[in-house]
Amino acid sequence: MPRNVCQGRINKNRYDDFSLKDTAKCFPKCTQSGNESCNLRNLQRYWLNFEIHLVEESQTETVNMSFLNALVKNISTDISEDLHFSLTPSQIPMQVTEEEHQHPDRVRLPRSLFASLQGRGPMVRLAITVLDVGSGNLFKGPRINLEDGSRVLNSRLVGLSLGHIPVAGLADPLEITFSHQHQPPNMTLTCVFWDVTKGSTGDWSSKGCSTERGVNRTVCHCDHLTFFALLLRPVLDQATVKALTLISQAGCGTSMIFLAFTIVLYAFLRFSRQRFKSEDAPKIHVALSVSLFLLNLAFFINVGNGLRGSDAACWVRGAVFHYFLLCAFTWMGLETFHLYLLVIKVFNTYFGRYFLKLSFLGWGLPALIVIGTGSANSYGPYTIRDKENRTTLELCWFREDTAISALYVTVHGYFFIIFLFSAVILALVAWKIFTLSSATAGKERGQTWKGVLTLLGLSSLTGVTWGLAILTPLGLPTTYVFALFTSLQGIFIFCWFIVLYFPSRSTTTSTSGTARVDQAHTMSQA
Repeated sequence: MPRNVCQGRINKNRYDDFSLKDTAKCFPKCTQSGNESCNLRNLQRYWLNFEIHLVEESQTETVNMSFLNALVKNISTDISEDLHFSLTPSQIPMQVTEEEHQHPDRVRLPRSLFASLQGRGPMVRLAITVLDVGSGNLFKGPRINLEDGSRVLNSRLVGLSLGHIPVAGLADPLEITFSHQHQPPNMTLTCVFWDVTKGSTGDWSSKGCSTERGVNRTVCHCDHLTFFALLLRPVLDQATVKALTLISQAGCGTSMIFLAFTIVLYAFLRFSRQRFKSEDAPKIHVALSVSLFLLNLAFFINVGNGLRGSDAACWVRGAVFHYFLLCAFTWMGLETFHLYLLVIKVFNTYFGRYFLKLSFLGWGLPALIVIGTGSANSYGPYTIRDKENRTTLELCWFREDTAISALYVTVHGYFFIIFLFSAVILALVAWKIFTLSSATAGKERGQTWKGVLTLLGLSSLTGVTWGLAILTPLGLPTTYVFALFTSLQGIFIFCWFIVLYFPSRSTTTSTSGTARVDQAHTMSQA
């Protein structure tokens, strides 16, 4: 068998310099794309046990490595004042006097902590470690999802330990100060500790810790000893969540009305105009309208019911919402594919039973993804919390504890592929439209604004407006814009449908190249 340090067994209980450096190589190796198999639980336990080793077994007083700095000190249980230590990055922790304790990064240990241990003898041994865990998966846990910007600030953990002496429920909590740069308004810093009892490998928890936030520093007050860190995560406070929910509900309700108009209008045109029975473009528009209508309906049901009902009912609501979201994304991608055939490829584009094949893909592919995701029991309660870790919104979606990776693969990753395809095709269409506009500028006035309106209409069909989600980390204004545009997509589709199939007499001969092609009966017969 090849030597695999990152399984966490070879160097278990070995803490000489070579073993520490050897195990530390797993920090960058243990990533989502890493080739070497890693056992996160074993590796995390290795570093947690290292502090116990320093206190109980080692005679070492300091450790100075590129990834690890530690101080071990004997402390009297009869001290008369609080203890202060500096935690300057890349330096060994150092005890300082009260007058010197105003370092940017520091820790204060209350004298009451040691006074409570007088029954254990006149002295106790304290270990303070600063561990740089890098950008891999160690000490990340389910609460951190690197794709949304969440991370342990500076990848730095601060450990405090008295060995096997348990310390919890301190009346006078310890105090750890972390310095940092000013953070964006949509990100929040939370004091957390590593809880080995959470999940299969452990996870970050804020129980017993309070957070005092400042512009360039955050102070953590915690009532126990363990490994601590600052967790940087995107956040929406309760007022913002409520406002965004109301905007989305109002927009989705309005969209549902216009999407219903679009569906009814198509049914009327199909019976009154012969060409609608064979033309594929309006069928694709209506399929997208149906998927969006059902998505909005599922959104209302999901948000309106919260976590009420049984676990099975919550599982079903999460799965249904996921399915119609994927259907909407898929039909946006198929709109883009159809646009590519009409405007870019143009020639030799006949497909037998074209719309039937698109329908199998548009409704069938999301079903397969949901079945696969559901078989892994990924659906369940999902909670959004504010800066104080209070619940602001509960709904049935992907389970927070174990299904976050499935969320980012089947939703974010799936949409990103469709968005990238749509953006490229829309850019090519824009080039064609404005090239045509320049060529006919002397013959026909107003081509530029017609091209802009055409692109706006196509953006609503191909789902490019959903790409505004990429800009939401910039601040709350972009979040509101994203919520508004996505929730009003049904109105944009209805307007596009009206413009295409009910053109005024004055614009019949002057529609943009894209609209003209879309109206034409081309390429496929059902």
